[in-house]
This record gives sequence, structure tokens and C-alpha cells, in this order.
Amino acid sequence: MSRRRQTVWVALAGVAAVTLYAAFAAVQILVLNPLAAAPGLTLDEIHARMSDEGESLGPSMVLGILGAGVVLAIGVAAVAIRQKSRPLVTAMAFLAVLTGGTPAYFVASFGPGMALADTFMISGADASHWALVLHLTSALSLLVAVIGAVVIALRSPAAPALA
Repeated sequence: MSRRRQTVWVALAGVAAVTLYAAFAAVQILVLNPLAAAPGLTLDEIHARMSDEGESLGPSMVLGILGAGVVLAIGVAAVAIRQKSRPLVTAMAFLAVLTGGTPAYFVASFGPGMALADTFMISGADASHWALVLHLTSALSLLVAVIGAVVIALRSPAAPALA
């Protein structure tokens, strides 16, 4: 398989991984966490109670923030393919995007968490433990990116010393 074709496949896999991460983060913020924060209530009942209190999960803001990561991933893929990047370098770029998933999740979930806290008089922290999947994915992406950087450094010819 040619290097260009490998780069295309890595780029497609990267976009898919980031899209799955963003989709799962949206489900965590908009469904799983509210259900865990208000046990015994349906999602419709949670929304109704929040509405009565003048609060909302703000789904458009959540989807906008998480969607920005998907747009970034598509941009990374386009640049990698156009520049004929090496597959390993392309993979490293997507690992960096996935590493940024935890901060993006925090930003996207902050408003909904506060709205849940204000409505149900609870902590604004995640009530659902499914967020750990996202944080572990980001941490693992960082670890693999560091290992990849070492591999790239070891594979690169030594730079000439400056005199």
C-alpha cells in the first residue's frame, strides 16, 4: 500500500475516532449525566423540571463545542492528505486532537452541569461515571503521542551539530 493511501486511511480513521469521541461526549452530557444526577426521573421529567427553574442543558452549545472538534479533525485530515504527510505524523496529529478532548468536554459540560446543580441542588460535577471513558481516551492518546514522538525522534537521522 502506498504511503499516500496509508495517510488517507489514517486520516479517515482519525476523523472517525474524533467523531465517535464527540458523539459519546454529547450523549454523556445530554443524557447519561442528567439521568445519573436525578435518579428516578426520566429525561423528559428532568427537562421539565429544569425548564420550570429557568434552566436548560443547552444542547446547541454542547453540540457546537463538540462539533468544533469534528471540524478540526476534518481540517487535520485535509491538510495531512494534501501535504502528503507520513502516516505516523498524521496519526500523531489525531492523537493530539483526541488529547484535547478532555478540555473540550469540560467546556461543553460546564453549563449543563451548573444547570443541573441549580435545578436539583447537587454538585455540578459529573454524576455519571461514563465520563471516565472520555478522560481515559484522552490520557491514552497523550501517552501514545509521546511514545510516537520518541519513535519519530529515534527514526530521524541525527541533525548536524551547530559549530
